[in-house]
Amino acid sequence: MKPVDPATASPEAKAVFEDIKATRNVKEVNNFWKYLGNEPRMLKHTWESLKDIMGPGALDPLTKELVYVAISITNNCEYCMASHTAAARAKGATDAQINELYAVVALANMTNRLANAYKVPVDEAFKT
Repeated sequence: MKPVDPATASPEAKAVFEDIKATRNVKEVNNFWKYLGNEPRMLKHTWESLKDIMGPGALDPLTKELVYVAISITNNCEYCMASHTAAARAKGATDAQINELYAVVALANMTNRLANAYKVPVDEAFKT
């Protein structure tokens, strides 16, 4: 699969690329979006979902980016780890916060695997 050149993209993909550039106030769309441009319906769906979920809500923007980084680490997505770490830093994340996030992710992955391996039943007190 090759990235879609925004200059020669389909009208549907081009419209999404333009919205991304306008929303993010950037001159160029990231590689992720160029590759999704191969399937304009998925490109549009993913962009609309990202704008909605990562936009204003109950969680602040930095927390959302840190959660995204944590999931990306767990899913071993190098691209998402890099792009959302950059976004978290742009929203104020410090080296100390990023390092602590890595430690929490590692610890959670370890304890999750232990709980699953031992088939630990959920305590009644946690079932609220």
